[in-house]
Amino acid sequence: MTIRFPGGLRKAVTLSYDDGVEQDVRLMEILNAHGLKATFNLNSGCYAPPGLVWPKGQVHRRMTEEAVRALYVGSGHEVAVHTLTHPDLTDLPRSEMVREVLTDRLNLEKLTGGLVRGAAYPFGTFSDAVVDVLRDCGIVYCRTVISSHDFSIPQDWLRLRPTCHHADPELMPLTERFLADPAGWTSRLFYLWGHAYEFEGSNNWEVIINWADRISGRDDIWYCTNIEICDYMAAARSLIPTADGRAVYNPTAMTVYVQPDMFHEAVEVPSGQLTALA
Repeated sequence: MTIRFPGGLRKAVTLSYDDGVEQDVRLMEILNAHGLKATFNLNSGCYAPPGLVWPKGQVHRRMTEEAVRALYVGSGHEVAVHTLTHPDLTDLPRSEMVREVLTDRLNLEKLTGGLVRGAAYPFGTFSDAVVDVLRDCGIVYCRTVISSHDFSIPQDWLRLRPTCHHADPELMPLTERFLADPAGWTSRLFYLWGHAYEFEGSNNWEVIINWADRISGRDDIWYCTNIEICDYMAAARSLIPTADGRAVYNPTAMTVYVQPDMFHEAVEVPSGQLTALA
């Protein structure tokens, strides 16, 4: 038995972008036009003050709290923690780690009116102590900046490795490999990350546009936010098989899909039910 994504799909795509910058407006327009979904990691202690006029040529331009609320809330994309003020968490005492993570989570939950349970590490730095703090603060996944260059489903969600950054020279070769990957036993995830201001700074918006053109609009891919796939995998890994492996019980509130073997199609396993696999 192996886990499949909603609808029995074998492939998933998700994105993660940091800092809450003005260029996220254009990025979100591109994503929405292509039916892609992303997670935006925000520093709620770093909003630009109202009325600020950025110097000419300033590329990294954070948004005001009002602009952040208008862009992300109700957008269909996820808002996640990036800490309050974007420090290197490994340089801080535990009490400051907790304040940076938990205050950002509190602020973002107030902003969005919903749960915020994901994160991305500022500067990509982390340690076992930092991971412990995130877990204690109710964070269920946190993205690193360590490229995996593969499509494996994460096993350690608090040390989550993306497939690659959008500036990685392997972006399109990896994309073609992901799309061409034949139907097989292992489910696959393409996870892209970056900062939207980098497109303006490098004058290369075509990178994300061309990638979105290539990877979107397919009926064999689930397009999801980070928390959606994290929660789905948690539910799927909670399934309880019978002793003979011919049926499985779903104790969660989420419908999941599994494929019993190479010779049968994926099976829908509804919430709270014992479902025969073949």
